[in-house]
Amino acid sequence: MKLRKQVTVCGGAIFCVAVFSLYLMLDRVQHDPARRQSGGNFPRSQISVLQNRIEQLEQLLEENHQIISHIKDSVMELTDTGAVSPSGHLPFRSANGSWVLPFDGRPTFLAVKPQDCQFAAGSRGQADVQMLDVYSLLKFDNPDGGVWKQGFDITYEPEEWDNEPLQVFVVPHSHNDPGWIKTFDKYFTDQTQHILNNMVVKLAEDPRRKFIWSEISFFSKWWETADIHKQEAMRKLILGGQLEIVTGGWVMTDEANVHYFAMIDQLIEGHQWLERNLGITPRSGWAVDPFGHSATMPYLLKRANLTSMLIQRVHYSIKKHFASTRSLEFMWRQSWDTGSSTDIFCHMMPFYSYDVPHTCGPDPKICCQFDFKRLPGGRINCPWKVPPKTVVEANVAERAHLLLDQYRKKSKLYRSKVLLVPLGDDFRYDKALEWDQQYTNYQKLFDYMNSHPEMHVQAQFGTLSEYFNAVYKAHGAAQGSRPADYPVLSGDFFAYADREDHYWTGYFTSRPFYKSLDRVIESHLRGAEILYSLAVANARHAGMEGRYPVSDYALLVDARRSVGLFQHHDAITGTAKENVVIDYGTKLLRSLIGLKRVIINAAHFLVMKNKEFYRFYQTDILSGLSSPLPPPSATPPPSCASDCFFLLSTRYLVLFNPVEQERLCAVTVLVNTVRVRVLTEDGQTLPVQLSAQWSTASQMSFLCCTLSLILLVAPSTSFSVVLLDAKFLSSCFQPYNQKEPPVVRVVEGPLFSEVVAHYQHFHLVLYGFAFSGVDGLSIDITTMVDIRDQTNKELAMRMVTDIQSGDVFYTDLNGFQMQPRRHYLKLPLQANFYPMPSQAYIQDSHHRLTLHTAQSLGVTSLESGQLEVIMDRRLMQDDNRGLGQGLKDNKKTANRFRLLLERRSTGNKMMDSATNSFPSILSHMTNAFLNHEVLALPVLPKRRGIPPLQTFAPLKSILPCDFHLLNLRSIQSQQQDPHSPSPYTALILHRLVLDCGLEAQNLGFNCTTTQGQLNVSGLFKNLDLQLLQPMSLTLMHSSTPLANDSSISLDPMEISAFKLKLR
Repeated sequence: MKLRKQVTVCGGAIFCVAVFSLYLMLDRVQHDPARRQSGGNFPRSQISVLQNRIEQLEQLLEENHQIISHIKDSVMELTDTGAVSPSGHLPFRSANGSWVLPFDGRPTFLAVKPQDCQFAAGSRGQADVQMLDVYSLLKFDNPDGGVWKQGFDITYEPEEWDNEPLQVFVVPHSHNDPGWIKTFDKYFTDQTQHILNNMVVKLAEDPRRKFIWSEISFFSKWWETADIHKQEAMRKLILGGQLEIVTGGWVMTDEANVHYFAMIDQLIEGHQWLERNLGITPRSGWAVDPFGHSATMPYLLKRANLTSMLIQRVHYSIKKHFASTRSLEFMWRQSWDTGSSTDIFCHMMPFYSYDVPHTCGPDPKICCQFDFKRLPGGRINCPWKVPPKTVVEANVAERAHLLLDQYRKKSKLYRSKVLLVPLGDDFRYDKALEWDQQYTNYQKLFDYMNSHPEMHVQAQFGTLSEYFNAVYKAHGAAQGSRPADYPVLSGDFFAYADREDHYWTGYFTSRPFYKSLDRVIESHLRGAEILYSLAVANARHAGMEGRYPVSDYALLVDARRSVGLFQHHDAITGTAKENVVIDYGTKLLRSLIGLKRVIINAAHFLVMKNKEFYRFYQTDILSGLSSPLPPPSATPPPSCASDCFFLLSTRYLVLFNPVEQERLCAVTVLVNTVRVRVLTEDGQTLPVQLSAQWSTASQMSFLCCTLSLILLVAPSTSFSVVLLDAKFLSSCFQPYNQKEPPVVRVVEGPLFSEVVAHYQHFHLVLYGFAFSGVDGLSIDITTMVDIRDQTNKELAMRMVTDIQSGDVFYTDLNGFQMQPRRHYLKLPLQANFYPMPSQAYIQDSHHRLTLHTAQSLGVTSLESGQLEVIMDRRLMQDDNRGLGQGLKDNKKTANRFRLLLERRSTGNKMMDSATNSFPSILSHMTNAFLNHEVLALPVLPKRRGIPPLQTFAPLKSILPCDFHLLNLRSIQSQQQDPHSPSPYTALILHRLVLDCGLEAQNLGFNCTTTQGQLNVSGLFKNLDLQLLQPMSLTLMHSSTPLANDSSISLDPMEISAFKLKLR
């Protein structure tokens, strides 16, 4: 009763304060002479302001009412269950046998503005071509098309170019994989450095010669080894327009398995290098080798201010269809775009490959004759048995007409009389001879064509942007805008097949160990970036710039580049040779160690109560970062006692929450005793659950036990300090079968319960939290998979439900957006798998079941109500795509998931549109919590004691819950050492879209939205904002700085970058 009275008094006080505030506001407005006008009337603007403030107060009153209701309900629950602890400690069992936890009755509210729900429910702009419709339309048959095997016979009338000659741009290029058959460094030593060295010499010999280059990882390595004369010669070629940098990312990224955080980060790293060293900004995107194309990539390129892009690896049936309708060039629009703001001009290459035999025209037998590296006597030849001929005066006419015929036929597939002809292949132009062979022979052909007006052609070497500019000019369109009558397309280009039923979908799962490692390091990179930026800014604010280790910036740069390198389309995909994969893994591991050092150093500085006592050499008060542990039963047993957190006396634990929202969660550490209690910074006891560590399926380990504690961690990269006290005594798609029954363990406790099933090739852990909040609303699933004794097998996990999903399911694209999928019986089994970087779901008019994942894997839905995920795959033979080996280096791998079941709100049975779907706020947070776990940093005991520590919370208030802090990235110095930071920081934000049609549970934190508005100057605690400047996504293009007290505004789904100066 006493508690009820307190709640009633508290609620009444809140209500009175709110009403009194409203009264004061009205009174102030009424008596303010400045607000009076002659005649005693308010101006309309003042009335509007007053109305807005009244609406805000009404919203606050509603939120207060929700809080009071939650408190009242919680008190009633406690009263009804007779939950009175005999000892006063939580958790404890109530009279009805259920566990009572300290946060069970914690009030939270959900205050999402109706306007912020409308985008998910609203209609979309129409596109001329929807890829879902194209998939439904096509038969996906493969009739013989003649010389163009996968296409059709192309004809033309000779006089078609009489009034408007054909413009041909031959674009030389060399595709350099940063790791595939050889490692990145081996490729550079053996081939890439020679390509770039030859480029400096050979392009300078004739100003008509052109070239394009994409991979900055290689280019930067060459630049660092080149002398000043080579650097100046290269800069001259670029500024003179002979060499164009296309896309400009650190790598040509994969587009299936990568997360959009890493896609953006590698693009920033490449663009920042270009800005610092060359002062150039890429204009056109070039992606000839990723195995299928995501709709996320055009959006990111558009936000980076690129105007055009090119793609190549698209299903041959789709290419044929687009060629027949002359739709190979289109404006690529996001399916959720209500207008045309996301449109970017895209060119799709029409034929089988990006090599020379498949780029000049439809007949590879003829095109191969114009790849002059294959001249007789060379190391490679033409498979069609007709070799190239050196162009001489006697044969130039015949050669020119033969080539022009191919050019004309290819041009018939496009809507303009401007033609793009790439001229290159993997690691081409590494010998000076090839530069001479290609450029000399082609220049003879061009000279002949251009000197004969009756041929009606103008041919030259060109860059990619020169081609795009000519297309825009031919249609009278501004650069990057839509030429008249060009189609608008929405959707993506998965799954890719290059021929017959050879679908490139296995790489969605290949080498899952490294896919999982990549995501762990990405989370650490994001956390380290944010903490480093905050630590440096707080050091500046405290006048301690010289005492904080800015040298850690070099560790950040190294990690950015290692993570960027792994986004390459032969790295994260798992499609490189075994020794190359080991090299990637070594680089990632080195980066992880560096990132942990950055986090530890930043944490040390930020949690010190008195910064005057901070000394960099004392950083070791925090020991090595304790990475988040999977559920206890999924954790391998400690190899020795040193893996445990030894509690011989009182120890401190610093916890880091990398998510921008407050979170109620369980944190797991290994301890060497069961005699332990955990206290908060202010001395309050936290609930804990001790669990056994298992050395085998049925035998416990006596070295350590697992301590799980539940606590509330403040939002956005904050630290909490807790005290641990040792003195307290209290794929063949056949069902998996094995001869022996599995060993099953069940553990039940106050914080979590788990079910563990041990099978021969995997063990499955289902882990359910007993407390409210995001973590308590889903099931944690961990599978430890080991198929190293299998031959040509894939292991799949299938979920079977009674959800009436039909043949439709949804997968995410790069963790950025959801894409509807459909299971097609007309396609083979392997064609129905899609990448799942972060989540997939099925739904009907009543329920949605979402599988969140902490690593990218392949997923499908083969029957209504089912989801099927490929966990690992093992292949004993090569797939005849150039690698030359199977996939036999499998590792024992833990795959982590969250399974979330949501119910559609009463009266809201609306299903998603055919082209769009969005997660709920609960689903967004579940994914964020899964992929960005709380990190634990043990504090090392010191002889002279530990300096006073305190919780560090950088935000004055929580972000709106539809804002995601994608990164807070220190920007490189432009003048000094490139491994040192500038005073500026990049704030990158993504505004999420929320599906409000699903029932909102108790999230464990207060959720409000602001219609996309955010006041940045009021965001960071104890820091002054001295600059707020909108930037392009990769920070190369700037807008006019805003007033420091300005609010920024983001549209739904928008990703925006801002340059900040914090002090």
